[in-house]
Amino acid sequence: MTREASRTAEKRQGATMTKTTGTGTTGRKAAGNLWRTALVAASTCLLIADGLWAQAGSGGAATAPTANPAQPTQNVEASTASKPHDDSFVIGNDDVLAINVWKEPDISRSIPVRSDGKISLPLVGEVQATGRTPLKLEVEIASRLKNYISEPEVTVIVQQINSQKFNILGQVNHAGTFVIANSPTVLDAIALAGGFRDFAKQKSIYILRQNADGTQSRIPFNYKEVVKGQNPAQNIKIQPRDTIVVP
Repeated sequence: MTREASRTAEKRQGATMTKTTGTGTTGRKAAGNLWRTALVAASTCLLIADGLWAQAGSGGAATAPTANPAQPTQNVEASTASKPHDDSFVIGNDDVLAINVWKEPDISRSIPVRSDGKISLPLVGEVQATGRTPLKLEVEIASRLKNYISEPEVTVIVQQINSQKFNILGQVNHAGTFVIANSPTVLDAIALAGGFRDFAKQKSIYILRQNADGTQSRIPFNYKEVVKGQNPAQNIKIQPRDTIVVP
């Protein structure tokens, strides 16, 4: 019985070892499969990450030039702001001037030219404006402010032109005095006056013009010829203090 018992024990031990060995082999195979799966997953993640980095890099390169379109706008603004000073206009009575002294709001203001041709400003006093251009008036005001302000910067702009006027009299619907704007011609002046009345002598119109030496010139204007395209040189531009007479 002892020998049989020992043989039985050996058989059981061998079966157990066989099962254990099989189980170990199966475990090793499973572990190997898991390792391969992990490697594949890691490689896939790396590939996806590289793709995302590439897209981010290309997107940054594509969006970078969008900052440049702001530059032309700044150039346009700069070129618009740097316009030359117009020194052709001569200031007259009743013109409204906008005078700006940089960093001096108490002096800067909008002011009309008085009937005596002068304006008054704080620290400056009375200044002759009529007969001067805006640039010359700037120089005069700046020179007087130097006693109170270091390197004053003065700008004079004509806000409203009231001094340059002309008259139209006679057989028109609205005779009177008009402000010169946009370089009007004789035809423009007649239109501003509302056209002719019924008995206006359209061929005998004339312009009375004040000359620099104090004399007066009489310039004929034949409306019938001008509107037909004949002798269009008669349609001259109106000058300040001209008087158009429609008999």
